[in-house]
Amino acid sequence: MTFRYRWKELGLFIIPFLILLLGMTQLLLANRDQTSSLSTRNLPPVQGLIPILGLIALFLTVNIVLSFFFSRADQMLLPLVGLLSGLGVLMAMRIGPDINRSTLGTQQLIWVILGIIMCMVTLFGLRRMQWLERYKYTWAVLGLFLVCVTLVNTFHVKNLDSPTHDQLKLGPFAFQPSELLKICIVIFFAAYLSENRDILAGKGPRFGPFRLPPLRQLGPVFMMLGIALLLFLVVRELGLALLIYSLFLCMIYLSSQKKSYVFFGLLLFALLGFIGYSLFSYVRNRFAVVGFDVVNWQHWTQAQTDFAENKGFQVVQGLITLSSGGILGAGLGLGHPTIVPVVESDMVLTALGEELGLGGLLALIGLYLLLIYRGYRIAMEARDPFNQLLAAGLTSIFALQTLIIAAGNIKLLPLTGIPLPFLSYGGSSVIANYIIIGILLRISHNSALEREGLA
Repeated sequence: MTFRYRWKELGLFIIPFLILLLGMTQLLLANRDQTSSLSTRNLPPVQGLIPILGLIALFLTVNIVLSFFFSRADQMLLPLVGLLSGLGVLMAMRIGPDINRSTLGTQQLIWVILGIIMCMVTLFGLRRMQWLERYKYTWAVLGLFLVCVTLVNTFHVKNLDSPTHDQLKLGPFAFQPSELLKICIVIFFAAYLSENRDILAGKGPRFGPFRLPPLRQLGPVFMMLGIALLLFLVVRELGLALLIYSLFLCMIYLSSQKKSYVFFGLLLFALLGFIGYSLFSYVRNRFAVVGFDVVNWQHWTQAQTDFAENKGFQVVQGLITLSSGGILGAGLGLGHPTIVPVVESDMVLTALGEELGLGGLLALIGLYLLLIYRGYRIAMEARDPFNQLLAAGLTSIFALQTLIIAAGNIKLLPLTGIPLPFLSYGGSSVIANYIIIGILLRISHNSALEREGLA
């Protein structure tokens, strides 16, 4: 154990800490008695800042621990996810009282604390990455088991056109197995594709000007992918199916560098999408929302009005909320985001857009782009093919989830139930995302040790 203080990380933490403190102060000011004038006498008490101060203290503790044990790990990841997580806590505190869930912010804070703990457990537990690669089929089976146990929740559903939710009830808690499933699938894909990357990059059967992949080597991958997508037919999670398939296309391309694999994968995706569109009315309804004209609301027919007030209500309200935010936003705590159903999870981006404005949304997108950049950089710096694919696949989860849910919120894609990483309310998502951060930190630390000849 060699101590080397992570000064760069500490310096990068300063801006997130200031933003979170200012955000919490603004939220407290917005909730004060509006009839009295603002003066030093009615400023919010320091006790109101305790949740954010506690979160800051926890991240500073993590900074010290990493300086002792993992001083060479990437120093930009934690400041980025710390700011995103803190904003998620602030939004939960802001939204909770308006939806009669006053403890929503406290619950989200607890999930973030548990997520940071799981991040550290992952860091210390993964001393050797090889065992993840060695037991790839075990991770695949575990991931599928996590989703299979949720199928019992669908047995009582009589209306096959109604979507169920990927949730497993554990007493007062609702656990989403798919959040861990995506990690298990990435581990399996990374291990199997890195083992067969030379064969996949070689020659396979021809189909016109394109070369198909060697089907024998891709058999286990397609079987894993097929089972996961078939679960979509029962669990009814469009977002889960889209995420899994997109991860598959990303990782097959990264491992083989062959565009033909992606081309045929997209053709198969179009076929599967058409089948899902034909079989399930709720899929057709979500596509109908994408083509719905919200701008010319003055000329709506009665049928369009009924659609906007029923099947398209969530997305239409979200667009209204986003548009009312303008460039700079209404201010934290001063908007009306709760006119959007499920705004705390599926539609949290619309709440942020109303209260932080277009400028705030662009800043959030910049944070996600930086997070994705650091993840892919960690993948590029790794020397082992498995670590490269694992880091790239885990980073792709953040990229794909952000793209899918953001595009759904602004009506570019059908809205799915995928959470926005670190910002949406939900314990399963927060903990799974911090496990991913722990794996990325471990890979970056190991790669640095290998470059310096200390591994």
